[in-house]
Amino acid sequence: MKQKITFLIMSLFFFLRTNAQCAMCRAVLESGEDQSAAEGINDGIMFLMAVPYILVAVIGFFVYKTFNNSKKSNKTI
Repeated sequence: MKQKITFLIMSLFFFLRTNAQCAMCRAVLESGEDQSAAEGINDGIMFLMAVPYILVAVIGFFVYKTFNNSKKSNKTI
């Protein structure tokens, strides 16, 4: 039980630290006159954000397809 609580506290600490770092990066990018770096950072964030959603959609499709096929095979028996 102690290990779970320690893990929870440590992961919360690291999450808060990364969250603050993202806000600082955003402030630095917004204050600069050259917006090409900000656009590049935003494109990278969108790419990194899209990959997990695509993976979940693909896995969900295969799960749906598997359950749908098993229901059809049960009806024919």
